[in-house]
This record gives sequence, C-alpha cells and structure tokens, in this order.
Amino acid sequence: MAFTSMSPASALNIPATPSATKTTLPGAYVDLRTSGWTQQYLPDLMDKEAEVFGNRTISGFLAQVGAEEAMTADQVVWSEQGRLHTSFTGTMTAAQLLADTFVAPANNGIRIQDTVVLNQTGVGTLKCLVTAVNTATNVITVMPYTQPKLNTAAGTTFVAGTAITGFVYGSEYKKGDSYNGLTGLEPSFASLTNKPAIIKDLYEVSGSDASAIGWIEVSGEEGQNGYLWYLKANGDTMARFTDYCEMTCIEGELSTDLGGVAAGTVATLGALSGTEGLFAAIKARGTVADGGFSNPSSALADMDTLLKRFDTQGAIEENMMFLNRNTSLAIDDMLASLNGSAQGTGAASTKTGSSYGLFDNSADMALNLGFTGFRRGSYDFYKSDWKYLNDATLRGSFTDIAGAIIPAGASNVYDQMMGKNMKRPFLHVRYRASQTESRKMKTWITGSVGAATSDLDAMEVNYLSERCLVTQGANNFVLLTE
Repeated sequence: MAFTSMSPASALNIPATPSATKTTLPGAYVDLRTSGWTQQYLPDLMDKEAEVFGNRTISGFLAQVGAEEAMTADQVVWSEQGRLHTSFTGTMTAAQLLADTFVAPANNGIRIQDTVVLNQTGVGTLKCLVTAVNTATNVITVMPYTQPKLNTAAGTTFVAGTAITGFVYGSEYKKGDSYNGLTGLEPSFASLTNKPAIIKDLYEVSGSDASAIGWIEVSGEEGQNGYLWYLKANGDTMARFTDYCEMTCIEGELSTDLGGVAAGTVATLGALSGTEGLFAAIKARGTVADGGFSNPSSALADMDTLLKRFDTQGAIEENMMFLNRNTSLAIDDMLASLNGSAQGTGAASTKTGSSYGLFDNSADMALNLGFTGFRRGSYDFYKSDWKYLNDATLRGSFTDIAGAIIPAGASNVYDQMMGKNMKRPFLHVRYRASQTESRKMKTWITGSVGAATSDLDAMEVNYLSERCLVTQGANNFVLLTE
C-alpha cells in the first residue's frame, strides 16, 4: 500500500492551526484578513436592497393628459377642421398698385363683391370692395371706400414691394343685383394619419437560477419582493418596457422613406415606417418656442408673446405645462418677482424676495418658493415637473427640450373609421385590439420553468405592445426648446 503526503493546512485554506499545548501562537487564531473568515462565519449581512434612486420609472405623463382607445386597423385616420374665415397675404408691384390690384395666394377664397380689410405694416389699413377677381392669375382688383385709390397721397398711401395682408369681413351688393357669378366656399380640413409601432422585449432566466435563493431581499416598482433575484430582474424588465411604450409615443418619428415626407423613395428601413410621436407632431404642426422662459428677466415678455400665438390658434383657456428643472425654476422666479406678497425691500413694483404661499401667506409660517398654477390674460396654466425631462439617463442628459405646453380638455374630431364626430382628449393612445386579441400590453411565459411549454431549460417572459399616439389639434401645442 502506498501513501501520498497530505497537503499542509495553508494549502487547504484552513484559517487556524491547532496546537498540542496551551501556548499563544500566531497560527492558533483566525486571521480576519484571510478569505477563510468569510467562508467559515456568516457576516452581518444587510439583506435589504437599498433603493437609492427612488421610483425609477418615468411613465405617467400620457395617463395624466390623455386616454387610451382600441383600434382594429393598421393605421388611424382623423380629420381636423380648417379656418372658418378667409385671410391672405399678397404682393403688389408698382404697375399693380397704380391699377389698384394685388396678387393673392392660390385658393385664396376671395370673391367679387366681397368687402376686405387690407393692411401694410407701417402704412395703415384700408377697407375695400372687391370689384374683379382673376382666378387664373389670382389678381384681385379693389376699390377703397374712403379714398379714390390705394396710393392716394392725401390718404393711406400703399407702396409697391411691401407685403399686403388682409381678410374678408363681408360683402355688399346694389339693389336688384344678382349673385354675379358667386360660387360657394368649400370648408377646408386636414386629413391626418398615424400608424402603430410594434414594441417588444424579453426577459430570460435559466431553470437553475430560477430555483436559487439569494442572500439579498429585492423589491421593485412593479411590487415584486423576495429573495429570488430573478423576480427583481423580471420586474425591472416590465417597468422598463412600460417606459418604452410611453417613450415611443413621445419620441417616435415617421420614416422619410415610408409613410413620411418622401414616400415612394428607396426605403432604407424596409417595412419599418416608424410612428409619429408627440415631439414630432408639435414640430410639424404646432409651435416651437426656442429659449422660452430660460431667462427670468424676459420670461414675462416671452409668456405674452406666447399668449398672442394662442390667440391665433384655438385659444384653449386651460393649459398644462410639463417642464424640466431649469424652466420650472425660471417660471417660479418670474412669478415670484411679480407677486405682491413677496417679502423684501423696496417699492411694491420692485420688491424682491420670497413668496410666502402657505398658511395665508404668513411670513412667520412656511415658505413656499414654488408655483403650481397661475393665470395670465385669459389663460390658465398648471405647471408640473416632467420626470422624463429630468432623468439623468434619459432626456435629463440633453439640453434641447425644455418642456411642453398641452391644452387641457377635449376636442371634437371626425373619425373616418367610425364615420362620425367624436369628442376625445387632445392626446390619446391607440392600441391594436379586437374581440379576441388585445395587443395593448401582452405578456406570456415560455420555457421549462413552471408550466413547461418547450424543451428550453429556462423561463422566457415575453412582452409586446402595438400602439401609437394621436395628437389632435397640434396647432394648440407648444414645444419649449433651449
């Protein structure tokens, strides 16, 4: 029989070496610096995972300002009404000025016997009667009511080469006049469309890892908790996918190859034509305010300019402002500087300091440095921080988008699929669904874990949604950029 030598204690990673005598020897004690200590004794483990970032999801914006509705087609089509009244901007040469004529845009809606208001910036305004309309050249002949010609020296003297603007305010006929070839005006409308995008995600855990117990108790935004780590990872995947669904409706872009501006050109994305998100809709059909409210000293003037823009559009009285941190603070500073209850020195018109907004504006009680709502002119604004714009891993790392102003309430729109007028929020999400299948938010499990569905030794959690955003009345929306 042959014997082999045993490995020394140090090679076996034994933390202490026994001694035959009661002698204090270095090798008779456990060295706290060695890895053997952690293997032999359970450390004082803090088993609760620390939630250092708070609620990490950004979903909730569309839930506040919109609604959700099912659709059964590959696209959603809706119509938005055009302007009711006729306005125009024309040009005028020296020869046309002498003939009391100007060139209006095509399809201007101006008819013979119409009465119009004409204006030239820096010159003045004249009320005129339309005496002739050339539909081929769009040349309009007018006769002023208060002076013989457009360029009368003694009156309002129009000049050539300067744009002329105007609108129709009525008509006038002599007694017994016929309609003189008058034709009716057809109402104008815009037919708009958007298509849903298919969004997918997947979480996978092997069968071995699914049966393992960890030392750390996990919890997440979706309510998952326990010592099974895959519950945490699966819940995080679900929360992230929910955010993806919302961000797709906010950031989505239509391809310029298919379904976009240059439809019919060579496609680079294949059948993936994209979807129009909130930002793209506002840039295409709404108002983009560059640098709005970023400077507190000019923020009030910026607000007044914006109100004038609202007057030219739908004039929606109530609006919601979703802002990033810098813009929100700038508006707070603007309102605080205007607040008569601000505490400080100087005259009331120049008083600086803080606004005590809580407990009857008592300076001895709580100090409120923020504003959630205000009214300017005939418009009410409700201000809120938009977490998406402040998240350091999302839009918070950029400086291009400062916020958005969304009209509150609902609008009437003609749904071409349903064939009738519907009242819907200005923003609403459309998702694919029928009586047998809903793709609003689908999730299913495949693999061998739990109820086995395949020979894959793992659990696969599948996520799918098919949705798009309908932005009605985008002319009433404002995108604030920095």
